Amino acid sequence: MADLDGDGHMDLLSGSWPGEIFLFKGGPGRTFAAPVKLRHRNGKCINIGGGVRKDHGTDSILVAGDATFEETEKGTVIVYDGERIEIPEGSEGAITGTASAVHAVDWDGDKDLDLLVGEIDGKVHLVPNEGSATAPAFGKEAQLRFGLFLPVKVEGDAGPFTADWDADGDLDLLVGSGDGSVVLFRNAGGLPPRLGPPEQLVPPSALGHGSDAPTEPVPGHRAKVCAADWNGDGRLDLLVGDITAQKVVRPEPTPEEKAEHDRIRAERDAVMRKHGDLWEALRGLKDKEQGRKLAEELGAVEKRWQELEARLPRETEDHGWVWLYLRKGGSQE
Repeated sequence: MADLDGDGHMDLLSGSWPGEIFLFKGGPGRTFAAPVKLRHRNGKCINIGGGVRKDHGTDSILVAGDATFEETEKGTVIVYDGERIEIPEGSEGAITGTASAVHAVDWDGDKDLDLLVGEIDGKVHLVPNEGSATAPAFGKEAQLRFGLFLPVKVEGDAGPFTADWDADGDLDLLVGSGDGSVVLFRNAGGLPPRLGPPEQLVPPSALGHGSDAPTEPVPGHRAKVCAADWNGDGRLDLLVGDITAQKVVRPEPTPEEKAEHDRIRAERDAVMRKHGDLWEALRGLKDKEQGRKLAEELGAVEKRWQELEARLPRETEDHGWVWLYLRKGGSQE
């Protein structure tokens, strides 16, 4: 939450899996408009590390962002940010994301809000506001650094947040990490902040997967952090959101249920093998009509796969928890 355009109403900012940054403009009574994508002043979407990537060795195309496939008479194209990217015949195209997380703060002390953006590689970038407090205009991003120009980087899925953690009158940087940890980069003073080396505030998660998943809530991965004085003792505490997998505890299946589950698993495994065979057949296929038929068959196979998975008892369920870490001791440090 931040008043990005200085109109007196709090706005809502959100990162996204594709990578774009979304603004829900605030209005009277804490209402919000429909989301719009924030853009650089050159008109391009803010999507750190995203966009079109071409493998010049194979001519394959990967688009990281809010993109879609479209079938045309000439073949498949990927539509991204107003651009139509043709996939060369015999090549492949794919869409992925950069898992952005955004925090608005006056990083350089010029009285307007800049953006700190974390992404899937664990890096944090500054997107400077080159406009004003009432008319933001975002310039080119730059990766944040600490010490002697070392990159601010955590173990994937960086989630930045700023606060005066050590109560010395300037902003420090907190970063949630993909491994569940939270790291502090203290500000040694000055504007923009001069960041010191990373200090771990919350350790990585010990979350297991599959048969090793816990049956009770435990701290998970992809930590997103907020600092606030939760208990009113004058010291900042941590609120940390995550994603976890938790084992589902169910009664032992009856013999009839077990037999049915075994039958579904056998069919599912056969469908998975068929799926792999179709993908292999599509690789490098130049006959467009045959490719269209195989693609339709692949879609039907994927739909059946999903139907079978839905009929099986899930070993784990995904959850997102928020954990409170209260500050200990008598010092704000």
